[in-house]
Amino acid sequence: MDTPVNALVAQPDQQLPLFGDVPSDHETEIGYRGPVASRAAGITYRQLDYWDRTQLVSPSIKGATGSGSQRLYSFRDVLMLKVVKRLLDTGVSLQQIRTAVGALRDRGIEDLTSITLMSDGASVYACTTEDEVIDLIKGGQGVFGIAVGKVWNEVQGTLAELPTEHLHTQPVDELAQLRDAKLRAVS
Repeated sequence: MDTPVNALVAQPDQQLPLFGDVPSDHETEIGYRGPVASRAAGITYRQLDYWDRTQLVSPSIKGATGSGSQRLYSFRDVLMLKVVKRLLDTGVSLQQIRTAVGALRDRGIEDLTSITLMSDGASVYACTTEDEVIDLIKGGQGVFGIAVGKVWNEVQGTLAELPTEHLHTQPVDELAQLRDAKLRAVS
């Protein structure tokens, strides 16, 4: 096989949504704090912090704004953290992972469950069909594969057992509750 199947190539200086253009209602209503996101992805909080500071995977709901502030990660962010962890575990270089993450953003992939990330140790490929996976393996290029749909299910199962942060929570003190009720009555 002379050319890579769906070789992932990132465009520099582009910040696009990771998987699709518009987040679902679920993603805009629920976030996961850093400790929960790191636990669900199977990484340390130190890795999470480093990946955010180096813009490998940053929280899309709320970033850190200083000491003591809380990051809020969406489901997609946590999924990406887990995919990055899997790629690192298989020995893919951080440079190739950055390229893969960037290319996934650029492609605007909407149906993640059908993607298999493959690597030959030097490059990362996104295969969307069984034929592409077979072509890579026959060409001697596929060393390992990560089925993103399987990772999606794992993350979903893990997050179901962990605490979430609802973005539209009710006020916590009595005065705030009265003020909120008054604003709703005026609207």
